[in-house]
Amino acid sequence: MIYKVFYQASNDEVPVREKTDSIFVEAQSEREVRSKLKPYNYNIEFIQQVEGAFLEYEKQSENFKVLEL
Repeated sequence: MIYKVFYQASNDEVPVREKTDSIFVEAQSEREVRSKLKPYNYNIEFIQQVEGAFLEYEKQSENFKVLEL
């Protein structure tokens, strides 16, 4: 499964919506996504499973790239 993760780059700063980034991660569960991203010290705001029409829409973006962790 592919998950879209909304995060702040630094866990030490107060979250600001304008600084929110997103990445795509392949994993079996939300828990696995969190464990894969733990070494990066991201402030994870939201994790959303991407499938079906939503996945096809995201694939059309030039910024779509699934991280291999």
